[in-house]
Amino acid sequence: MNTENLTYEQSDSFRELGNIGAAHAATTLSTILSTSVGIEIPDITFVNLANLHEHLDTGVVAHVIFQIQGDVQTGGYVILHIPKESAVRLTNLMVGAGDPGPDRELTEMDYSAIDEVGNIMISAFLDACAELLGLILLPSPPTSIFDIPHAVMESILVTLPGIEDIDEVVLFKTNLSCSDHHIASNIMLLPSRETLNMLLERLDKLVSG
Repeated sequence: MNTENLTYEQSDSFRELGNIGAAHAATTLSTILSTSVGIEIPDITFVNLANLHEHLDTGVVAHVIFQIQGDVQTGGYVILHIPKESAVRLTNLMVGAGDPGPDRELTEMDYSAIDEVGNIMISAFLDACAELLGLILLPSPPTSIFDIPHAVMESILVTLPGIEDIDEVVLFKTNLSCSDHHIASNIMLLPSRETLNMLLERLDKLVSG
């Protein structure tokens, strides 16, 4: 099954799944940052993997990539996508630094901080989804790429193991707010065909209840 054939109820269930997962991720991040982190209800878009770059920012962006492990042997991937300006703000919040502006060059400290943010948010996102669906969903160690989305997607399509088993992307666009800062981010779920079918099956059971 692909996302073009989703019913309204299935699409709405995916939206609620993203809302629960993103809210859990924001709550966990607020604990780490020791500051309140709010989150807007995510917008959800279903797109073909080959066209994903058309729905993302055009500038340099942090992509933190995790393979989905657990109940599915080839689970697919989940990616945290953070524009450079938001990545800088997150780093400054984590280290308690002032805001030097969005145009400074990224440093090793930024890369390390974004890896940590990715681990925190995606682990919490998958935990919440897994609890709701009655599954085991675990993230692999992260791989980070800082580049324009088109270049990153070209790299992903060539290098990630099992990518040939992935057709669809569930794109959750989220906006975080903390300490008077706005932080844009996207969580991209790239499920294998097996995982997509399993998610739809579990969501259907929840809806029919």
